[in-house]
Amino acid sequence: MRHRPRTPLAVTLGDPAGIGPELILRAWLDARGKGGAAFAAVADAPFLSRVATSLHLDVPVRVSTPAEAADVFKTALPVIDLGHPIEAKPGAPSRANGAAVLASIEQAVRLVHDSECSAVVTSPIAKHVLRESGFHFAGHTDYLGALASELWGRPATAVMLLWSEALAVVPVTVHVPLADVPRLLTTDLLVETGRIVAHDLRDRFGIAKPRLAIAGLNPHAGESGMLGFEEQEVIAPAIDILRAEGIAASGPYPADTMFHAQARQGYDVVLAMYHDQALVPIKTLAFDEAVNVTLGLPFVRTSPDHGTAFDIAGKGEARPDSFIAALNLADRLARVQSAAETGRSAKTPATSAP
Repeated sequence: MRHRPRTPLAVTLGDPAGIGPELILRAWLDARGKGGAAFAAVADAPFLSRVATSLHLDVPVRVSTPAEAADVFKTALPVIDLGHPIEAKPGAPSRANGAAVLASIEQAVRLVHDSECSAVVTSPIAKHVLRESGFHFAGHTDYLGALASELWGRPATAVMLLWSEALAVVPVTVHVPLADVPRLLTTDLLVETGRIVAHDLRDRFGIAKPRLAIAGLNPHAGESGMLGFEEQEVIAPAIDILRAEGIAASGPYPADTMFHAQARQGYDVVLAMYHDQALVPIKTLAFDEAVNVTLGLPFVRTSPDHGTAFDIAGKGEARPDSFIAALNLADRLARVQSAAETGRSAKTPATSAP
């Protein structure tokens, strides 16, 4: 798939009762002032216009097609009509908007599949609200993997990467109870995750030989079996397999000594064994700048590394830093992917018609 020039980023609505709509509006103001990448919101234009008015934000909103969005972006926020009128009260999520939230995500992915947009940037959703509407996925990442498999016609294993200039981390197990982690953590899962991370850091981030630091599960990385055997029986064998495939993987390391400044110079990404082991350090180091990137998909997807923040929705207090970082990173990764695809196409010899 090759992207046409000047295709915009597709931004999803997120939960309309959260801070997502405000972030979209503030991101347009920031991009207009700094010459940032053009994006189009897959949303309901009258709803976004009402939000702009309520927050006293000078953001004109205009319904447009993806092809028009780059030009419209210069003077107004382009909105690709969702087909779902939105009524939402800030801070009061409702399952009545569940279908619209999911439709926004699906439509954004289809726009990228059809080369009308270059990447997907998702606004925060509330999974507990969506579950009341029949949503059966653990979160955005799993849902995007299912959409990718359906549209591109091949299996896609989605991997969550949290990225910042200071630190990049991957939770090998994600939204599962901590008590289930030892059972879910397998050598096969670690190897598959390591392969995807190494591949995408090379092909999308331009890191020629990514260095993967693998955390242990137990305190002191098990301390030679005194504090647990997962390091010896599950994690170390995965590292051996990755190394044998030419991937620069090392560990397992005690997690409590992996994240200080000197240690971070020795790797490009940490593969952590569970959610908080990965997210606590990156949110400590880069709370307002970290970006959630989904690896393993046939398209680029990023999102801010925070939730819906219902408690401040509608108050004009939302900081758009992480959302803007997600837009900028999506644009950068989409450009790298497009250039790589163009290069591969140029190297493929033409075939004559039968």
